[in-house]
Amino acid sequence: MNNLKTLMLMVLLCAIMIFIGGLVGGKGGMMLMLMISLGMNFFSYWFSDSVVLKMYNAREVSREEAPQLYGLVENLAANAELPMPRVYIINEDTPNAFATGRNPSHAAVAVTTGIMRALDYNELSGVLGHELAHVKNRDILTGTIAAMMATVITYTAQFFAFFGGRSDDDEGGNPIAALLMVFLAPLAASLIQMAISRSREYEADHDGAEICGNANYLADALEKIEYYALNGRQMQDATPATAHMFIINPFSGIGSTMSKLFSTHPQTSERIARLRAQAAGR
Repeated sequence: MNNLKTLMLMVLLCAIMIFIGGLVGGKGGMMLMLMISLGMNFFSYWFSDSVVLKMYNAREVSREEAPQLYGLVENLAANAELPMPRVYIINEDTPNAFATGRNPSHAAVAVTTGIMRALDYNELSGVLGHELAHVKNRDILTGTIAAMMATVITYTAQFFAFFGGRSDDDEGGNPIAALLMVFLAPLAASLIQMAISRSREYEADHDGAEICGNANYLADALEKIEYYALNGRQMQDATPATAHMFIINPFSGIGSTMSKLFSTHPQTSERIARLRAQAAGR
């Protein structure tokens, strides 16, 4: 069901891009948006992993440099029947982690020094199982493309709106359509992108719990990470464009009712409840 939901939401994002292209440029605009989409997907496929790792100053470690962490990732990757990913550490006090890479053969997992101090071995295995589930389900590329599409829609709508919504078949333009495009298209794109991210988090929680062997390990870890997030421990270099990649939203102040629609992650309490039920066999 989550996979079907993700596919439908991705189709909606594409439809919004085509709609904007047709509205402001007719057939030529639609072709332009198609070319932008292809270029964006090409960039995401080949370069998104290296960009985000450099952004957070992640340092790759070997078995000799971090034997416990490396060994844990190796064991979990074997459980998930995945190739061994590269392992990175981010010098950051806030507990968090993410995975990146275009496919399982070119994947990497990154953890902060803060999460290594805050969690015990079992809890860290739950977190890493979650990240490896993202790798196995190829969520990383999906999330990156969705985020980039939402960004392109936002900036394209704002740019073309200054031309009054002009199209090939409309010499006078349509200022009302332009205004609607400025506000509604970016809003719809952002909501869809965030809904995609939330649905993939639930799937990764479930599959990650199976990879680490106990859903309570991940539930316990999320409780601790949430505590830090709600008590002002925000990642210094975090950006909204990469928030969907982390196991928990890297920004503080999450959890309000209004934020549910605009969050890249489901409510942590709901994630924990589902994991507890999974552990109990319900």
